[in-house]
Amino acid sequence: MSGTSPTDHGYAWIAEWEKHEATWISWPHNELTWPGRFHTIPSVTEELVRTISQVETVHVLGGPTPSFDLARSSLQGISNVVVHNIPTNDVWIRDYGPTFVIDKKRKRLGAVRWRFNAWGNKYPHYQDDARAAKTICDGLDPKGHWCQAQDAPLQHESLDSFPSTMVCEGGALETDGEGTLLTTSSAVYTGTRNPNWSREQIENEFKKMLGVRKVLWVDGGELAGDDTDSHIDQLVRFARPGVVFAALSSSPDDSNARHLQTQFEALRRMTDAAGRSLEIIPLMTPPPRLIQGKRVPESYCNYYLANGIVVVPQFGHRPTDVAAVGILKEHFSDRQVIPIDASDFVWGLGAFHCATQQQPAV
Repeated sequence: MSGTSPTDHGYAWIAEWEKHEATWISWPHNELTWPGRFHTIPSVTEELVRTISQVETVHVLGGPTPSFDLARSSLQGISNVVVHNIPTNDVWIRDYGPTFVIDKKRKRLGAVRWRFNAWGNKYPHYQDDARAAKTICDGLDPKGHWCQAQDAPLQHESLDSFPSTMVCEGGALETDGEGTLLTTSSAVYTGTRNPNWSREQIENEFKKMLGVRKVLWVDGGELAGDDTDSHIDQLVRFARPGVVFAALSSSPDDSNARHLQTQFEALRRMTDAAGRSLEIIPLMTPPPRLIQGKRVPESYCNYYLANGIVVVPQFGHRPTDVAAVGILKEHFSDRQVIPIDASDFVWGLGAFHCATQQQPAV
């Protein structure tokens, strides 16, 4: 719907912990994303799909034809899984997929489609990813049901889909569902993404597209090896309104330690849309780890909430792996916390939140 915004029609972005209709995932096929370790990635993705499909529908973008065929054969027989013949370049659907919004009064699903340019034009081939959000939106009806038969003409009312003129990735955004948005300047307010936008213009775009009232710019934190320019979903996440998890380094000699401490101090000075000071819960990152001589950006903040569960990445360092599971169990006591090995998956420079996109129930 061009010329109008989601808030004009009563839509708003809600918190990830609200009930889902489905989760969207992209099947891995780009071997350059995991050089030398790609052979381990399909099985991890299958485990992720199987886990989430126990509690909600999982829509899987199959990618190019060989990948689509492999996804169908790998996932055949798993209940609540739908594999779509939709081309992709990579798996990071959090960043290029739609940001779903809902109108609670009318019980309708809508979506925001941000412009996607591969994290500030870092990678040359992203055209399929950039088109995926529209394809998804065209196939869903206003109740969130997939209605379009593959390769068939559109024969249903699609959900309201709102294209933004701003470049943004979903991993750069985090909300409490009560009017507060967390983001970072380095991932949005940059010359490689939005060179002609002021900070005020960006905030206004977030407010009209997502229905938030206050934008908190959580700057200073970064993870070595990250290629997103500090997406918030690796650094700070809401546990509930007024309470956040924040990544801190478990190793004082880690190059990340100073940056994450700076971020932690900045959070202490912030208040949310309701005027509350934030309660901050540290989530300690593992010690530095290299793969093929390169640092990988490991953070337990990249967990994913599905209906009744928390999927938390594990990186092979038992003390911090166990501690993260314990903290998430404490603060999501009504959910089952499910650890999944991400020690190879993170070689692609992301984990399970980066590889998922929630579709809320209406």
